[in-house]
Amino acid sequence: MRPVDGFWDFLGSYWWLVFPLSAVVGGWAKGVQRWDERRRRDKIEMYRIKYADRAATAEAEEALTSEIERTVAVHDETVRRWLDYELDATKILEHPLMTDMREQVTVDFHRARRDAEDLRPDDLDELRDRRRLDRYRDAVRELRTRFDVAEAEARRRRTSSLTDDERRAVDRAKKLLAIADDPAASTAERQSAYRRATKELEGIIVLPDATTAAIEQRIAGALGTGPYPDDDHRDRPDA
Repeated sequence: MRPVDGFWDFLGSYWWLVFPLSAVVGGWAKGVQRWDERRRRDKIEMYRIKYADRAATAEAEEALTSEIERTVAVHDETVRRWLDYELDATKILEHPLMTDMREQVTVDFHRARRDAEDLRPDDLDELRDRRRLDRYRDAVRELRTRFDVAEAEARRRRTSSLTDDERRAVDRAKKLLAIADDPAASTAERQSAYRRATKELEGIIVLPDATTAAIEQRIAGALGTGPYPDDDHRDRPDA
């Protein structure tokens, strides 16, 4: 008898085994399918976690960079607003409180300005340290607040704290400073006007060093050397 014939004789005698064997084979196949599906889902989840962590890290770094840039921008803008006063004699004469260190709001602003400058590193990458950035950001917020308060008070009061005679002296000084800053005027006229303006302001308003330096530098530009000829001291304001 051939083996094939024996196999078919076996199946003919035990045909009923086909059903339980089919169930076993089917169950095994479904188990393999479920295991394969579970492994596929696990791979997808691991991939999602891996790249979600990368995306979250990148997003956090981008947010930190943006926060540093915003904080530095607020600092620079506040300093620029201050320099608009410090380098403009007319604005200072119209808002003398901005340079009056007898006023508490002015003192508070300059204290906040120093604090913010002290906390700002030369290398801004150092601000990626969360604690350093938090301290710097708080100092910049304080600086902007103190400047806003000082500016609002200066605009409210303007020259109201001056006497009538002092206000008239300030008005004369403004006109003289306009001549000193006028490139169309002669060097002698500019120097004379500057000297007379500083005399008018004596005991009333002290112009910041940066303001006087800027005016003298512009006068120096007209001469091509220094603010005043070295061989003639008669036109100097402190002469």
